Amino acid sequence: MRKIILASASPRRRELLEQIGASFDICPSNAEEIITSSLPQEVVQDLSHCKGREVFEKTCGDVLVIGADTVVAFQDSILGKPADECMARDMLGRLQGNTHQVYTGVTLLLRQNGAETEKSFFEKTEVVFYPMSEQEIDAYVRTGEPMDKAGAYGIQGRSAVFVEKIDGDYSNVVGLPLARLYQELKHMGIDIKEWHS
Repeated sequence: MRKIILASASPRRRELLEQIGASFDICPSNAEEIITSSLPQEVVQDLSHCKGREVFEKTCGDVLVIGADTVVAFQDSILGKPADECMARDMLGRLQGNTHQVYTGVTLLLRQNGAETEKSFFEKTEVVFYPMSEQEIDAYVRTGEPMDKAGAYGIQGRSAVFVEKIDGDYSNVVGLPLARLYQELKHMGIDIKEWHS
């Protein structure tokens, strides 16, 4: 039995993978997130590898483990998930009226017929926010939506009304760059629809 495991508890990533017809199990990683770089593209690849590897090492047989991590970067500063509402307001205050970058790192760990291979990559999307008033920021933070999201917003949720434009892959901002993932799997000789959990 060849199976796919998503090493993430993110409902957004689950929905994105389902969108392309993948059949998979969910096994959130318990790996400790240790950041050793200040470069967002390195951070997301390192963390996606760390998460994926922790889950991969518990498996046996033919398996594909997908690890992923997403961060928002603004003026060379990485914005993770806000610790509290005050931090969420601060993040949104910095992003409003400006352009920021969303990086998602993905690591694919494959075991097939006893052979193991792995591949890490990242995707970057530029996002431009309209100016937001203090009242708009407060109202959005009060919905609770920003609290479990990098950069304190979810583009697929209520903050969609503040996004002026994006340059790059929309699904990357949600948390998993689907088109790039599909292309990378194709290069590895994997048809994601032929693997079933």
